Amino acid sequence: MGLLGYIVNFRIGPKSQNPKECILYFPGYDDDSKAAQLIGRKVAWPVGERTHRGKIVATHGRRGHVRARFRRGLPGHALGTQVEIVG
Repeated sequence: MGLLGYIVNFRIGPKSQNPKECILYFPGYDDDSKAAQLIGRKVAWPVGERTHRGKIVATHGRRGHVRARFRRGLPGHALGTQVEIVG
């Protein structure tokens, strides 16, 4: 079982929301230098049989959040649920 994190929000702008990019938080990665170690890792949602796959592409802010880009857009009920690092 890989490292578990949480989906905090979609990437949003003043007039649009991008369901393919999400903001993730992993407990224990509380600053941007630690979170930068996760860039390039693959993530999966939900933890189970049918998953949406994505990749961590950048940090987001200074509190250890990261941005992940998924192949397909995530549904709205994914917010607040767990993601797992799989690679």
